[in-house]
Amino acid sequence: MSNQKFNILTSTCVPLPIENVDTDQIIPARFLKATDKNGFGDNLFRDWRFNKDNTPKADFILNNPTFGGEILVGGKNFGSGSSREHAAWAIAGYGFRVVISSFFADIFKGNALNNGVLPVVVSEGFLARLFAAIEANPKSTVTVNLEAQSVTLDSTGESESFEINAYKKNCMLNGYDDIDYLLSNMAKIVEFETTDVRSTFA
Repeated sequence: MSNQKFNILTSTCVPLPIENVDTDQIIPARFLKATDKNGFGDNLFRDWRFNKDNTPKADFILNNPTFGGEILVGGKNFGSGSSREHAAWAIAGYGFRVVISSFFADIFKGNALNNGVLPVVVSEGFLARLFAAIEANPKSTVTVNLEAQSVTLDSTGESESFEINAYKKNCMLNGYDDIDYLLSNMAKIVEFETTDVRSTFA
């Protein structure tokens, strides 16, 4: 399934200054029986968001109407634990297009990119300043520019660059999943195969 194209996003942020957030906290194991992505956003951080009687926990950030947006700002070592792709499904399904942290677990990072969620790695100092700015003013916006590979705190203009695999960057800019990427290069593939066959029998 194709993903939404990503170029430049300016949004308010949801701060989650908790380190070592693992995939079981992002989407508990009991919700992994589904075979498609539908509905996973409803159960993002399920055990942190809801009591056992399904009433919202007032003190959890996603239940605080003061904060919102398409950018989740997380603590260090976000997405650790098991390799479940469902964690990325839940984050995307909730409506987040970017997760910012100072460190991501490698498998989570790959799963996020495959599902149209951009993981942005910043320095610990910049991350701390993001948290401080958002807490001081929940309407603070952050601009993430994928083409330029930059993330900017708009209220101060402070910016940092981030790294991303060139292939994954191309896919996100164009809204491609892996199959879309192959299809976009079909003419080149056919040309290569035709040329290769001709040279073999020349």
